[in-house]
Amino acid sequence: MLEYKTIEGEYFTEWEINKSRFLTYIKHVETEIEAQEFISSIKKKHFDARHNCSAYIIGERSEIQKSSDDGEPSGTAGAPMLEVLKKNELSDIVVVVTRYFGGIKLGAGGLIRAYGKSVTLGLDVSTIVKKSIFNCYKLNLNYDLLGSFENYLHQKEIRIQNKDYSDIVSFTLLLAQNDSENILKDITNLSAGRIKIEELEPVYLNIPLNTK
Repeated sequence: MLEYKTIEGEYFTEWEINKSRFLTYIKHVETEIEAQEFISSIKKKHFDARHNCSAYIIGERSEIQKSSDDGEPSGTAGAPMLEVLKKNELSDIVVVVTRYFGGIKLGAGGLIRAYGKSVTLGLDVSTIVKKSIFNCYKLNLNYDLLGSFENYLHQKEIRIQNKDYSDIVSFTLLLAQNDSENILKDITNLSAGRIKIEELEPVYLNIPLNTK
């Protein structure tokens, strides 16, 4: 598992240059099939547009990268769109830019700038997050330890995924990898070893990098 940047949700922007309208659709996806389905849905929605150009990057290591000029001169649409995604170090993302031609040709350089700017405008309104890996632990403790334990969690601002109050108390904690060892040591010392700790599978959390 790796840490990487992506977006949450789906976004839309629109702008115009020399009477050509550029409509940008951006969405978080997790598979290539999802990306292709999204592209198809936009093409269907804007079947009357001259071009529905696209780009997507999928995977923890950005291992899947594809783009389409959809009828624009080769290298003037999909490639600059993909380049903006790469420059922003984003993955698990798909973008479609629909162009309604306004009758004035932009030229190759103009198209490259227009499609690149369209993606940038879309990202400007998107919530960008870092998918960070957190170690996950289940802790079981008796009620007499609950007060001091909860105070410690509050002081350290530790993420609690789940709580269960039954015969004993169970907490599922998410700990940053670089803090896990020290926090578990603190908990063991705090309880004199009376808190049972079980390590679970690590999980991803989305940590916002900007606010919209």
